[in-house]
Amino acid sequence: MNKTVTAQNAPAAVGPYCHAKLAGGTLYTSGQLGLVPATGELPQGVEAQAAQALDNLKEVLSAAGMDCKDVVKTTVFLADMNDFAAINAIYAKYFPGEAPARSCVQVAALPKGALFEIEAVAVK
Repeated sequence: MNKTVTAQNAPAAVGPYCHAKLAGGTLYTSGQLGLVPATGELPQGVEAQAAQALDNLKEVLSAAGMDCKDVVKTTVFLADMNDFAAINAIYAKYFPGEAPARSCVQVAALPKGALFEIEAVAVK
């Protein structure tokens, strides 16, 4: 049995998908861009987009009764791998202590011209 999770304080999906699916005690999130929920716009710069995307991810986790401590795996998508060090500093603030497993890849393009996207798997 799985349940669709919709976070009221996260930006609406930009395609035919949901914020997350809860299957048993495991949550699978869709990719979160750095869209500001109130405006649907991307802030300027990769650091601002990463922080907003991580805030959006926190909202999705919260809607499922979870938080960043429940995340076991993330995948980070960057428009430019040269931003790796800059996003690591921001990422570490959201996952202090023992961080989840992570993959980080550079992609040709992200939706809406974004510079950063993150998806996660969390377990309660």
